[in-house]
Amino acid sequence: MNNTAAALPLSTIRVLDLTRVRAGPTAIRQLADWGADVIKIEEPVDPETETEMGGMRLGPDYQNLQRNKRSLTLNLKDPAGVELFKRLVRDVDVVAENYRPDVKDRLGIDYETLRAINPRLVYASISGFGQDGPYARRPGYDQIVQGMGGLMSVTGEPGQGPMRAGIAICDTAAGLYGAFGIMMALYERERTGQGQWIQTSLLESQMAILDLQAARWLVSKEVPGQAGNNHPTMIPTGLFNAQDGLMTLQVPGQVMWERFCKAMGREQWLEDPRFRMNRDRSRNRAELNALLGEIFATQPREHWIESLNRAGIACGAVNTIDQAFADPQVQHLGVALPVQHPQLGRIGLVGQPIRTDRHRATVRSIAPMPGQHNEEVLGDIGLTSEEIQSLRNRDVI
Repeated sequence: MNNTAAALPLSTIRVLDLTRVRAGPTAIRQLADWGADVIKIEEPVDPETETEMGGMRLGPDYQNLQRNKRSLTLNLKDPAGVELFKRLVRDVDVVAENYRPDVKDRLGIDYETLRAINPRLVYASISGFGQDGPYARRPGYDQIVQGMGGLMSVTGEPGQGPMRAGIAICDTAAGLYGAFGIMMALYERERTGQGQWIQTSLLESQMAILDLQAARWLVSKEVPGQAGNNHPTMIPTGLFNAQDGLMTLQVPGQVMWERFCKAMGREQWLEDPRFRMNRDRSRNRAELNALLGEIFATQPREHWIESLNRAGIACGAVNTIDQAFADPQVQHLGVALPVQHPQLGRIGLVGQPIRTDRHRATVRSIAPMPGQHNEEVLGDIGLTSEEIQSLRNRDVI
């Protein structure tokens, strides 16, 4: 481990990463970025083989998700590969997997088996639908769960049918909840000395992030519908065309509404029965939005963004991805991490949205090629060069 990693908060944590596709690698990237020694376990494959996400290892997705990890190729369908894996388990803190629930049992690397080897082990399982129940063995992917978990039903314009969110939100949520669960278990281990099995799923995670929309049903028995670019309960909220481009606006609550009317020079709206209270504005949303559209069209976007923000009203540009990364605040925050890649040249990867007054996550190493660290990792557990070559000859690694 280099000196940069040694200074990071998770530098004493070692992880065996069995995860694939997106949710699991998202979880383990959180640990790797903050200094954990992550050993990515993958099948012995040709480096030119397309990844499980449909791209190549030099593609954006793989580079972004698999950075700061070491790669060990290991054939877990071979008893010799399983035995090597168990030897590694003796001295690690975390094992993470996102197989279908029955696979780990079939391979003989389930939690109970590994806990007998290392009682301090934190074992993390991320699945599509949970470890048990009627859907447990179904294949679970982000697109499917967005539909099943209700997210599509509240996304998109009213009357135009369910719409997929533009990012893999279920995978990302499950990854972040999974990382939080791992950290929670590691923290408890400091007190008890015992590891534990933590579990999450795409379905649970997606329904958890429904949050307000879920609470509307659970508390009030209200089935939320699609609101498009409008907020379901705060009015006015939405997209509006200024003279030179789209902007987005949100005016939450009565105090902000009063401030907004004054900033817009429309104090008369405060006494207008159509718009006086949020419930009135909700009933007359279309009429209010039409009036605002006429007003916003009279000035350039920057005029409104500056004047409304100065009055404490949230308003901003609607950017494409390239425009978002060119934004001065985004650049100030360092959201894009610059990386010099030996094949791709100078590229950027998505940074961590967390910083402390002592630490900032960086890209210490690029995404590895399969088996890039075989000698290094296996040498750490005492295998000789001859033994490693024998394993390679037998297709164990």
